Amino acid sequence: MALAINIEDLLNKQKIESNRIEFKKGWNPASIYHSVCAFANDFEDLGGGYILVGVDSDDAGMAIRPVEGVPIEKIDGILQNMVGYNNKLSPYYMPRTSVEEVDGKQVLVIWCPAGINRPYSVPENVIAKSGSKEYFYIRSGSSSIIAKGEILDELRELASRVPFDERGNDDIQLEDISLVLLRDHLVKVGSRLADQVATIPLPKILEQMELYTGPKENRLIRNVAAMMFCENPSKLFPYTQIDVVTFPNGKIKDPNNFTEVTFKGSVPQMIKATMGYIKSNVLKEHVRKVSGRQEADRFWNYPYDAIEEAVVNSVYHRDFMQHEPIEITIEPTGISILNCPGPDRSIPKEDIERGDMLKSRRYRNRRLGDFLKELDLTEGRSTGVPTIQAKLAENGSPRAIFETTDDRLTFLVTIPIHDGCDQSSEINRYSSEKSSEKTTKSSEKILDLIKNKPTISAVEIAMEIDMSARGVEKQIRKLREAGIIRRIGADRGGYWEITITKEDK
Repeated sequence: MALAINIEDLLNKQKIESNRIEFKKGWNPASIYHSVCAFANDFEDLGGGYILVGVDSDDAGMAIRPVEGVPIEKIDGILQNMVGYNNKLSPYYMPRTSVEEVDGKQVLVIWCPAGINRPYSVPENVIAKSGSKEYFYIRSGSSSIIAKGEILDELRELASRVPFDERGNDDIQLEDISLVLLRDHLVKVGSRLADQVATIPLPKILEQMELYTGPKENRLIRNVAAMMFCENPSKLFPYTQIDVVTFPNGKIKDPNNFTEVTFKGSVPQMIKATMGYIKSNVLKEHVRKVSGRQEADRFWNYPYDAIEEAVVNSVYHRDFMQHEPIEITIEPTGISILNCPGPDRSIPKEDIERGDMLKSRRYRNRRLGDFLKELDLTEGRSTGVPTIQAKLAENGSPRAIFETTDDRLTFLVTIPIHDGCDQSSEINRYSSEKSSEKTTKSSEKILDLIKNKPTISAVEIAMEIDMSARGVEKQIRKLREAGIIRRIGADRGGYWEITITKEDK
């Protein structure tokens, strides 16, 4: 099977948390099946993990290139042996496998999604014919260890907890899944599966992406498939939408004067449409002259990255069983995002009010988080709040405020407007035609530079086209989101590849 993620992203530990990726220089089934068991148990509710056989790692845990590889003549034997080893997992569990060509050699990728029948145990030595004691394994950082005592008790308690997005849903039919949205996603993440969408039956594609669950006689499509690849998921999950309500004079001062816009569609479509609207109608760049200084201060009323992170997290942590939309309220003093329900009770209310980091042990939609991270829409679990605060600080804006009720029925994020907006002049809006033309010309210049020098850095591009490095990074991000370019290799030592040319358009 082909991977639903780009192999280079795994090798460089990008888009997937590093503790969910394990490198193995050679085929060592005893050790490898400890990790298979640990990823299947998914004690931290992170979504399982990947084992790359034929890849050695350095002291920092990064892949050593070129890779060691697995001799091609041994691949078939390994895959046949795995059939027997899988039967030694209790209850039965079958990881997914893919043979990928890297640096001219073969790498065996073992994808271990979180199991639906956890907890799992496995013999200490799967090679032994008998007498090897069985243990429950979990991940601890980048290692697989035996679960004991209270940890083992807690692992057993997880048996009945399957996140909503990973549950099968008999209301979801194959015709609900859009091949266009599915292929578009696979193209954006650089998966080889994208080329097979037109030639392989949809059920097989969904099977390879681990979007089916249940026994063979009653296969059910997982909820996350509809969230990501259904044109109208609200027919399955009512009120899957984002309402943006604008009070130009303030909600309290003039409650009857407002405009409301609703965005529906798949999760990526909703996020894209919402952010496009906010870009065009809300975000503004300002300039403030400083006495005694020739250079003026430039800032945004709201930094785009902070708003995007808040919007993405509101969708990611939404309870799709609750018939309540996400509501974004825009007032002269700030933007607030109301979501239902509130944070998990495992997060102390004091931590929420402090607004530094909210770390949960339980996720409502862990697989949805994987998809959003693969699309570069979010950085990773427990990083949303720090990212929002960091982007606000970079812009010179006040800190965001996080609130929830005692019963955790709602979660409110308030992002205040920059303090200097009333003392400045608006100099640019995303929606202006001049800005749009400038952006297009800048993108074309960036593509020309990448074409001539694929290893060029954002700083070098900024110097060439007389643009800020931050501005260049934004343009590069847009080009990546549009699937026009992609990054091959790490930030250092890697290079850019143009995937769509002017002729293709």
